[in-house]
Amino acid sequence: MTKTLADLSKAMREIDFAMLSTHTDGGAIAARPMSNNAQVDYDGDSYYFTTDDTRMVRDIGRDPRVGLSFLGKSGMLGMRPFFVAVEGEAELVRDRAAFDDHWSPDLDRWFEQGTATPGLVMIHVHAARVHYWDGEDEGEVSL
Repeated sequence: MTKTLADLSKAMREIDFAMLSTHTDGGAIAARPMSNNAQVDYDGDSYYFTTDDTRMVRDIGRDPRVGLSFLGKSGMLGMRPFFVAVEGEAELVRDRAAFDDHWSPDLDRWFEQGTATPGLVMIHVHAARVHYWDGEDEGEVSL
């Protein structure tokens, strides 16, 4: 059965972390876990917070092409793994008003000063392609 973006969004609401992959200055792929702020309705755009002194921000500044990987559970009693791979472009956002639109109190754990954290940057990933695997079912959603 082919899934829609709405189907994927419903399944992704329960996934708390994503792996965000960037291209380093040497051409390697670097990945790191980022909070997915569970309970977000996925519409092809993802938002993550970090600070401007990270390798991730430098990587995106050089090459905005990124990948996101998600692993969740599906099926009866959540017994089957559910995978989502996103290819897209990242934009670095430094607008505090935009931070407020996407902030979750759970982020205070990493950023004690909230949206006033010095050097705070929001990474906005615009998906171009979303591929999923749900047991033996797989497919792709183009955006």
